[in-house]
Amino acid sequence: MLYSSSMPLRIVVAPQEYKGTLTAEGAANAIATGARRASPEAEIVEIPLADGGPGTVRAIITASVGELRQVTVTGPMGKRLEAEWGLLRDATAVIEMAAAAGLTLVPEHDRDPRLATTHGVGDLILAALDANCQNIFVGMGGSATNDGGAGMAQALGARLLDEDGTDLPAGGSALARLAHIDAANLDRRLKSVNVTAASDVQNPLLGPSGASIVYGPQKGASAEITAELDAALANYAAVIKRDFGTDIAELPGAGSAGGLGAGLVAFLGAEIQPGIDIVAAVVRLRERLEGADLLITGEGRLDGQTRWGKAVAGVLAIAAEARVPAIIVPGSMGPGWESVASQAAIVEATEPGGDPAKRLSAATERAVRRWLDAR
Repeated sequence: MLYSSSMPLRIVVAPQEYKGTLTAEGAANAIATGARRASPEAEIVEIPLADGGPGTVRAIITASVGELRQVTVTGPMGKRLEAEWGLLRDATAVIEMAAAAGLTLVPEHDRDPRLATTHGVGDLILAALDANCQNIFVGMGGSATNDGGAGMAQALGARLLDEDGTDLPAGGSALARLAHIDAANLDRRLKSVNVTAASDVQNPLLGPSGASIVYGPQKGASAEITAELDAALANYAAVIKRDFGTDIAELPGAGSAGGLGAGLVAFLGAEIQPGIDIVAAVVRLRERLEGADLLITGEGRLDGQTRWGKAVAGVLAIAAEARVPAIIVPGSMGPGWESVASQAAIVEATEPGGDPAKRLSAATERAVRRWLDAR
């Protein structure tokens, strides 16, 4: 049945990207289409979200007064490519590392976190400095790298040297030979800017919950290689602590994006914050939830990682504060999805085959109809 009332429903649609199938904007549109079929009179508010990973720049630019810019950078495997970043009217730069060092930039057969570099992230930061930005927001997530932000630091002027005083090559494995860091030529403009690193995870840099062991396999690393990379990052952390007096080994979020969080803290004095909190503030999610009857959110895969800083978890927490009931419409569900089951109704987009947007719309329509019937 269709819902009718003298006061139309107000439904807020706030998903993140469905990795590999739909952007956050595409997902929001598909969800809104399904909700509108279930309740044609409803007011639908679409708020595409991100948590620091892919889609962060466009989510913030869409909700703010700003412009998209392009710059040529060094990609994760050394090839030059065009990367997008955002410039807000208040001289804030919005960067997502995935645009310059993302996993999707590397064909599966070429992925090797031992060699991949964050140099392009440094190139993006240089572009922001050239634009006289006073605040730099770096979204972390979706990386192909495991170099602890070493490549970024090299792009910004730092020298990472072995025992012979030779500059290290790109990649995480080379950090096993790191003996000294010379930061004398680090870009001086960095001293006058504020850097915020947005993370969608709280993993430390090292150990069983760290960057290499947890995320290395997603980037093409075997168990042997992940152990090698973890040991290399341990040496990197030890040298940074000795040379800079900064302990990054156990810092929550330092393991984000192959350890980029650690590099941003060590070299740029960045503050690590949950990405969804920052994006939610920019898009005014809390204000736009006021008076809403329902929130619908979703992501490509709902699993145990969702509750550790992902956009969906953050959205559900904000909806709970506002006492707005929520529905999650994930593309699929993996181990640990039960950890968020108590916070919202869940309807998986499981129709076989067909267009991903149409599957998401159909699942949303079913979910909203069930919710309406239960009111």
